[in-house]
Amino acid sequence: MGTGRGATGPNKKDRREQAREHARLMREEAQKKARRRRWWIQGSVGVAIIAVLAIVSLVIVNAVQPPGPGPKNMISDGIVMTSTTKAVRTPALASGEKPTATTQSSKGDVANITIYLDYQCPYCNQFETTNATQIGQWLDQGIATLEVHPLALLDRSSLGNRYSSRAANAAACVANYKPNTYFKVNSTLFKDQPAENTDGMSNAKLLSILKDGGASSSKITSCVNDEKFKNWVSASTLRAEKGPIPNSKPAIKGITGTPTVIVNGSEYPFKQGADAADFQAFVQSVMSASGSTSTPTPTPTPTATK
Repeated sequence: MGTGRGATGPNKKDRREQAREHARLMREEAQKKARRRRWWIQGSVGVAIIAVLAIVSLVIVNAVQPPGPGPKNMISDGIVMTSTTKAVRTPALASGEKPTATTQSSKGDVANITIYLDYQCPYCNQFETTNATQIGQWLDQGIATLEVHPLALLDRSSLGNRYSSRAANAAACVANYKPNTYFKVNSTLFKDQPAENTDGMSNAKLLSILKDGGASSSKITSCVNDEKFKNWVSASTLRAEKGPIPNSKPAIKGITGTPTVIVNGSEYPFKQGADAADFQAFVQSVMSASGSTSTPTPTPTPTATK
């Protein structure tokens, strides 16, 4: 009985074909992986670019967002007091609207006092505490007006509390809802001014200060807590920095420091430590130099308090 032949493996030619086919499959798989890798990289880059563009767009949108409507009675970006208990009433600035400069008397018988201040500024505090009493007397005698522009220049000095901005917003809330109390509130804010490079103060404390100044209501509380005029504060501060400053002769190019005090167009050369008599003398000299035929007589001319 013959023996049958057992199964044998592929011959040499078959092994070469198998090797070629295996190599082809390996190449195709490598090519697929390379394509998938390129797609992943391109997709990841695309997602990253989209994310960056989204962030940039958000920054741009926030930077150019409308400043929002301003408070009533501050159409010039400042509030004008004609007595210690009476403010000039004006409509609110619409969103994006430019302020209207205050028309000041040029007769020379009224001292038009304009102050650009920051409620965190210690020198503003010095000017206020030194001169508030005599300015108040001039207002109530009808021989002066006071225009106050609250700015936010010193947020960096309240350790992240943004006290300058928040206090300016609170002042705008008072101008909007209780304008006739602004003179007293202005003094009260400086009386309780937090020191520079401290934590500033809470909204509750701010509201307490406003109440001490005679400005308290549910609307003011919401206005302060919601920081209703935040965008206006930023916009009005930027306008003051860019200038030119209305009713200044020669025109002040922009506010570079506070307090900036202007009387009938002339800038007061504020000096640290100056007393009330110094400011009184400046006001008298400006009014006397006005060239008006109705120069105030010595009796109604502002006099220093004792």
